[in-house]
Amino acid sequence: MPASLTVKLNTGVEMPTLGLGTWKSKPGAVEVAVAHALTHGYKHIDTATDYQNETEVGQGIKSSGVPRSEVFLTTKIQNCDHNDVEGALNKSLKSLGTDYLDLWLLHWPAPMNADCTGADRSLDWLDTWKKMVELHKANPRKLRAVGVSNLSLKFLTRLLENSDTVPAVNQIELHPSCPQEELVNFCRSKGIVVTAYSPLGSDNSPLLTNPIVIRLAEKYKVQPANILISLQANRPGVSVLPKSVTPARIESNYSGVIGLTAEEIAELQAIDKDHHFRACHPSWTGWGSLGFPDCLEADNATF
Repeated sequence: MPASLTVKLNTGVEMPTLGLGTWKSKPGAVEVAVAHALTHGYKHIDTATDYQNETEVGQGIKSSGVPRSEVFLTTKIQNCDHNDVEGALNKSLKSLGTDYLDLWLLHWPAPMNADCTGADRSLDWLDTWKKMVELHKANPRKLRAVGVSNLSLKFLTRLLENSDTVPAVNQIELHPSCPQEELVNFCRSKGIVVTAYSPLGSDNSPLLTNPIVIRLAEKYKVQPANILISLQANRPGVSVLPKSVTPARIESNYSGVIGLTAEEIAELQAIDKDHHFRACHPSWTGWGSLGFPDCLEADNATF
């Protein structure tokens, strides 16, 4: 494991550096995966209302036998719930079978209509953030920390200029072909922990067969996935969310985190120069590029 097993949020709460991601995990498999992860060392589980698996995640935590107090639980408000923030929180708590969240994130700064089929330009994501902050301040035991997800430097700057509360976390896509170094450094300078999702790049990612990744995996006698996960776990102020529903991979992702040299980290980060891609493109929201400089669409979002 990396030298630091946890990262401290700006609320003083300790968040485990490595957690289990549940995005795209198939129904029926999530409960077993969560329970297996928690009984094999994991202390951090990440889900979202939009993943449609909060109930299974809650069941997995319960069936694991691990006390709720020992689990760091993150979920996210979905795009079509921006018009009822408190209702969205209570819905997640009920689905998860818990009376508090360790971390609640604004999933995307992209309000959508009630059935999540298109952008709702009558709503401002910044108002959603302010309501999340109000709920946190009103009951910090129910909502221990609030943060954001998928906020570019442009959007994060707007938030900081209009809110007296700094997000505890910004969860973004991070891997060698999408390193987002400028955004990571900016978050670090503001005391915002960065959580890396899609650390392998994607399902069947080309990064798993990249010669640099393969060479380092052979050197350290681990799987290529372990190198990619370790890259994020070795970065200061960064946590990482590998995902799997396969028991052996869940165990390997956790136990195979290793230390990397500064030279090896730089070598992995340089992969982006020749091969850049995103596994989760912001254009799906209908709000354009959301301020990410590597996204080519005209950015028609309201900042």
